[in-house]
Amino acid sequence: MSVEFEKVRIGDLGKVVTGKTPPTAREEYFGADYPFITPTDIDGSKRHVETERYLSQESKKDFSNYLLPSGAICFVCIGATIGKICMTNVPSFTNQQINSIIVDGNRYDNCFIYYLLSTKKEHIKNIAGGAATPIVSKSAFSDVFVEIPELIVQKKITAILSAYDDLIENNLRRIKISEEMAQTLYREWFVKFRFPGHQKVKMVNSPLGKIPEGWEIRQIDEVIETLGGGTPSTKEPSYWEGGNINWYSPSDLTASGSMFITGSSKKITQLGLDKSSAKLFPAYSLMMTSRATIGVISINTEKACTNQGFITCIPNDRLSVFHLYFWIKENREKIISVASGATFKEISRGEFREFPIVVPPLLIENTFVETVEPIRRLIENLIKKNHNLVVTRDLLLPKLISGELDISELDISIPEAHA
Repeated sequence: MSVEFEKVRIGDLGKVVTGKTPPTAREEYFGADYPFITPTDIDGSKRHVETERYLSQESKKDFSNYLLPSGAICFVCIGATIGKICMTNVPSFTNQQINSIIVDGNRYDNCFIYYLLSTKKEHIKNIAGGAATPIVSKSAFSDVFVEIPELIVQKKITAILSAYDDLIENNLRRIKISEEMAQTLYREWFVKFRFPGHQKVKMVNSPLGKIPEGWEIRQIDEVIETLGGGTPSTKEPSYWEGGNINWYSPSDLTASGSMFITGSSKKITQLGLDKSSAKLFPAYSLMMTSRATIGVISINTEKACTNQGFITCIPNDRLSVFHLYFWIKENREKIISVASGATFKEISRGEFREFPIVVPPLLIENTFVETVEPIRRLIENLIKKNHNLVVTRDLLLPKLISGELDISELDISIPEAHA
């Protein structure tokens, strides 16, 4: 039996709400009570997002018409990021660049609508108006037609796709906890100097304060090699077409948000590498963004190169990639404070190389690497699992949403949350 679809407007799926930013000069509107979702919070890969800012109870009182319940779908409708999408998991607000749908739960499954709209990004982008900045107005967004099967089929599709996303989100939580464990270990050993055997080591004066005897204060460039990046000409197809060399841009790192990154969104050819200032570096180097958004870091698991918006640190026995990773996380604000520039902030390699760092004896460094190695393996394994889950989910998604895979007759257990 084939699935029957109903053609409806997005506006008929429930209530469409365009967000609003409270006056930033009014401090009382900002607090810690309600997530305030903006396009930069949405990376497009997760149903639920963490926000940089929160609003207060005062905002709820004065802007109650803009408060979204848990389970609303938020769709970015302005600029280059049109189509980024997420769901609220607690009552939340958004800014005016986002149109949200509070789905009529009696007729439609909100998670199904989330998956459905994630397949409509290009279509909705194409109806954007505006010369300088593309925008999809609330009325244009509401008038987009979509095709929807009956509610029970919606819930079955949601049950299948949510199973993948639940596993992905659970793995992301485990990754975050594991990274926090390693960061805590780093802080104990190299910030508080409570490393194994510290009780027997005398503390001595240094330019950075008291440090253990036998440890050194060195400039970064005295301990490790640092590299810049470059971009092959985009006018030369042979530099890009068929490329198999990972070439990272800052957006790859911000989208990943993870300690390790397995591949770049764009790849270049060997000729592109040879004909540009991009430099190939080994796996398990540390990439740090050095302009605009400064100090975003990740460790590449395969050989790679970057564009010019990076400083890449090449680890060695004296400073491991894990030590460098957590050192930059601890010192990110100091690194940002050195940056300069009128159009956008940037830290040069020369400035970065002059940063002082406390270098432990080789035995301590090696012991730290051995201690965090199981955590590293766990994080990498979880990242690979998530990659496979995302690939499988994204293959199934359009086939299920369109009805190409007919599951209407299948006996699929529907979780209570979607029943």
